[in-house]
Amino acid sequence: MIDIGVDPVAFTIGAISIHWYGIFIALAIVWLVAWMAWQSKRGARITYDTVFAAALVGIPSGVIISRLLHVIDLWDHYVQNPGEIIGAGGLTAYGAVLGASLGIWVYCRIARVKIGYFFDLLAPAVIVAQAVIGRIGCTLNGCCFGDSCSLPWAITYTDPNSLGFGVGAVHPTQVYEIIFGLICFVVLVKLKGRFKPAGSLYLIYLGLYSAWRIGIDFLRPGTSFLFGLHQAQVIGIIVLLIVTPILVRRTRWISTEEQLTQEQEELND
Repeated sequence: MIDIGVDPVAFTIGAISIHWYGIFIALAIVWLVAWMAWQSKRGARITYDTVFAAALVGIPSGVIISRLLHVIDLWDHYVQNPGEIIGAGGLTAYGAVLGASLGIWVYCRIARVKIGYFFDLLAPAVIVAQAVIGRIGCTLNGCCFGDSCSLPWAITYTDPNSLGFGVGAVHPTQVYEIIFGLICFVVLVKLKGRFKPAGSLYLIYLGLYSAWRIGIDFLRPGTSFLFGLHQAQVIGIIVLLIVTPILVRRTRWISTEEQLTQEQEELND
């Protein structure tokens, strides 16, 4: 049994409380921007201006959609408390990814940036931001934990301010996702440039994460959204139903020789 006695509030500035969760969300955003800036420095066909412009669009769109899905998921509460709808007190990982993806897609269309190429560069960084950095914040915050558990690695929250205080020993599903995210990061980095057409790697990331969320949510308490499934599971099923046929019909593996030729063409483009 592992006790977590961390106060979710990292520090206060006057009447403002700064939570660990918010700090790690900010770190996840910094990581994404830094990753793309690094890709640009390494010779990727994107500029620093493109990276920061995409961030300026993707961050607010991600927050808005993330908040919207959270409100929909807990509609019974928010319909009784409409004044709480506007705020950042609850966000969803799926909403952040889908919202940011939509915003960046719109930006790429308007700015005439190669959409598939941009998203393939982004894919490995997104899984780290979402499933690793973000879940560290969840672990410290005391949210997104699993069902009751008696395994040796079960966690208990002992700080009275923690969202998980009083729930007893539970599965550390946040930690499970951190491990999953690190494995996915390595896999996506290894697969970079090995598929055609452009955008396939991002679709693979979406498929992997969707399958994961469908499975891991069976170990997590939550609100029934549809057919007894959580909202994240329903979204995961929808995403899989969309990306799987696309991957099967369009995506193909390219050889090492083809990859080298493609990289040379990109450098000469």
